[in-house]
Order: sequence, then structure tokens, then C-alpha cells
Amino acid sequence: MLSRKLTRGVLASVLLFTALPALPSAAQPADPARAYAELTAQATKLNEEVLRAQEDLVLRRAELERATTDVAAAQQIERQAKADEESFRSQVDLITQASFEGARFNQLSALLVADSQQDFLNRLEMMRVLAADNADSLARLSGAAEKARQAHQVAENARARAASAASAAEQLKGDLDARNRALQAQIGEVRAALPRLPAPVATQLRDPGDRSPISVPPGTAGLALAFALAQRGDEYQYGATGPDRWDCAGLTMKAYSAAGFAIPRTSGGQAGVGRAVPRSEVRAGDLIVYYASRSHVAMAVDNARALHASTEGQPVKIAPIDAIGSIAVIRRIEG
Repeated sequence: MLSRKLTRGVLASVLLFTALPALPSAAQPADPARAYAELTAQATKLNEEVLRAQEDLVLRRAELERATTDVAAAQQIERQAKADEESFRSQVDLITQASFEGARFNQLSALLVADSQQDFLNRLEMMRVLAADNADSLARLSGAAEKARQAHQVAENARARAASAASAAEQLKGDLDARNRALQAQIGEVRAALPRLPAPVATQLRDPGDRSPISVPPGTAGLALAFALAQRGDEYQYGATGPDRWDCAGLTMKAYSAAGFAIPRTSGGQAGVGRAVPRSEVRAGDLIVYYASRSHVAMAVDNARALHASTEGQPVKIAPIDAIGSIAVIRRIEG
């Protein structure tokens, strides 16, 4: 009788480690199993925040690089346009200078100075050509000046974008560093709490669970699930993506990558891939994202079980889908 009560107590403690919401450290209960569950929940959430901040920082730095490239390209166009502007301005100045020095480009002057009718016609043709050249030079000058103005504006806009992206990246880097420090402190608390767990609870946490052969469906989902199942027994590590240590989203990302399908690095990102399916229709390979914060993800083995890298102190293992935590969304990558 005592043995059965102890077993029930161990199982209840194990289920608590993912199902309980995060509480501040000061509010931790005396029960070490419950305290450990709360610490790991906090660390898991912080880990997800760090990963998302890292992704945001990468995007901002890529934006900065694009803006910097745009500045260089726009400046090159501006320099060429200004060179063209100077060239066309020289042509216009030559014609203007000629008119100031006494050249009269009109039919009357051509008639007065012509030696013959043919000479008159020749002079008219010359005036037509000069007028056309003048108009063309003026048009090119105007076009080059407008192109230079537009290129200058593009360069200024790109410079503003680059400055904004640089500022945002710097701010994100500071935020990322702060979150990382908080995560490392939380991981330290988790690791300190692990040895204080009652022996039966610690033993149950470290149990790799069902490692028997499991058939998988054909296609992408089956290939991803086969990869994930092969990692059973591997250690959990915050921020890890293999080959023998994983966090939750690192495992599911690599599993689908092995199947030839790229999905985001974070559980929050994975909550938006594929299409949503209801709990009643879950099938092998579906991604099950947990908690309102979408800070944990598992991969369905079938309609009742899921495989996940749960948290510090536990290996990658299979667990009942509904015992892992509150389900936020279920996503199907294939089909």
C-alpha cells in the first residue's frame, strides 16, 4: 500500500514539472519537486526569449547590411549622374558662349550673309542641327540633374535606414545580453535544485521512457519523426541543436531539416508553420506547441503520445501529449 502511494506521488511530481506556470523565485513552495518544476518552466521561457532575441538581432543586422549596400550603390549612381551633368553642362555652355560672341542663329542672319541660295540652305540646315544639339544637350542636362537629385535622395534614405537599423541592432544586442544573463542565472538555480530532489523523483525524471521500435508513416512527417525518435535518451541543454544535446525547438527543427524541410529555430516560430489542426486529429509528425507563451514544442508520435526535449535533468523522451502542458496550437507541416 505504501509503495503504491509513493508511486502515485512520484508520478504526480513528474507531471508537475511541465504543467505548472512559472512563479517568481521568492514564491517557490517548499516541495522540491514543485520548486524544480517552476524553475525549469522559468528557464524554458527565458531560453525561448533568448532565441527569439537572437533571431531578431540577425534580422536587424541583415537589414543594416542591406541598407549599407544601398547607400554605396546610390552614391555610385549619384557620382555618375553628376559627372554626366557636368559633361552636358559643358556642351550647353559652348553653345551659349558662341551666341554671346556674336553668332546669330536665325533665318535673317543666314539670308544676309549667304553667298548663294545653296549657301543659304546649308546655313539653315546647320542652324537646325545646332538647335537640335542644343535642345538635346539641355534635355540631357536636365535629365542628369534630376537623376543626380533622385540618387542623392535614395542615398539619404538608405543612410537613415542604416542608422535606424544600427541603433535597433545595438539595442537588441543589449537586450539579448541581459536575457542571456538572466537565463544563465536561472539555469544555475535549476542545476542547484536538481540534486535536492527526492531520489524517486530524480530517478523518474532521468528515465528515458519508451525506447522500443516505433513505426513511422511515409513522407516528410515520418522522416522527421524517425530522426526525433533516434534521439531518445539524449541530454537536454538550453539552446542546443544537437548532435547529442537538444532543447525542444532545436530537436524539432533538426528533425524536419533531416527530412528536407526548413522550419524556424524557435517554438514560437514553429507555431506559425504549416497549418493548424485540432487536438482530435493529431497524427505522427505534427508539432504541438505548449503554453500561452508558446515556449515549448513537442512532436506527435501518434494521437496520444509526443516526443520532446523537455528540460534540464531529463533526457529526450516520449510522454502523453496532454500531460506535457497546456496546448497552445498544433501545426501540421505536411498534408
